Amino acid sequence: MPQVKFRAVPSQHLSQSCSSNGRVMRNWRCALELNPRREIIGGSSADLVAAIRTGADLRIGTEFLHNQHIDVSSSSSERIREVAEFGVTYLLEDRWAGGIMSLRQPISLPDTFGLRPSMSFFLYNQDGTQAIARPFLDGTEATAIPGASPATPPDNMPQYHMADAWDEGTNAPSHNFVYDFDVFRYFVDDTWEEVLAHASDGAVVSGSMANLIDAFSSGCSIKLGISGLCDSVADPRDAVAHEVFVQGGSAYYYTEQKLFIIGTHPVVRVHPAIPLRYFSGGWDFGWLMVRTDGRVVYRRCDPYTLQFSDHATQHKVRWFVR
Repeated sequence: MPQVKFRAVPSQHLSQSCSSNGRVMRNWRCALELNPRREIIGGSSADLVAAIRTGADLRIGTEFLHNQHIDVSSSSSERIREVAEFGVTYLLEDRWAGGIMSLRQPISLPDTFGLRPSMSFFLYNQDGTQAIARPFLDGTEATAIPGASPATPPDNMPQYHMADAWDEGTNAPSHNFVYDFDVFRYFVDDTWEEVLAHASDGAVVSGSMANLIDAFSSGCSIKLGISGLCDSVADPRDAVAHEVFVQGGSAYYYTEQKLFIIGTHPVVRVHPAIPLRYFSGGWDFGWLMVRTDGRVVYRRCDPYTLQFSDHATQHKVRWFVR
């Protein structure tokens, strides 16, 4: 089998590219920086989009004061710096990027976790608009049915601007908002290498199975870009072209069939639109089994009931290794 030709990491990837203070950041760089008014003060949206297009990992850094964002009754004005991992990223119409925190349990700073076990599927768009969907995991009975809810921001938090709210009292409340963080920094690690792209029927478009299998057999990590994964979320008639990126976990190669199969990390599906936003019935979460013949099985968790169901579809997929 031919050996995978990994690209060298360009020198500009070794240092912060916006608001640089000269410290080495290994493979991470700042592709875009916004001020509290969400105006661009460093990097560019185009750079962020280009990085996401090539499978880049995404982390977003923000800064805020403890008694403005965490506990408004506190006398502490200590500055807190947060950097969060966005394990699922979106490329929409090849021009818009967003990311979702797919592994986060809510933390009640600085001491413990949130009151109820849940997932915190925070969503950030490239323009700094934000959203949160929170499926609860404790089995508490719902007190309401899905639908629009009052958009009531937290008390004494003028930096918090709610746009709308959904499904309060159900097992899966969500809302869209903007919090005026002191800064937004979109960090990317774009050192993934695309080695295979195939059509929805598995026909190779670029790269080769041989390169994917060689990298897999050498212990490389694998990431996938799946086209059209969210077409069936909410109304498919107004879904826009999109690609969802998620890292793979355990993988398997059938050596006689020449069939490669991988299970992914958790994925959060959102109705594909610009900007990305949550609404009632417009999102879900689960896991994927993806094959190189284009078959994708989605083990979907209904966020309102936590009931699972499996759904098989065919998709174009791009495969990245590192």
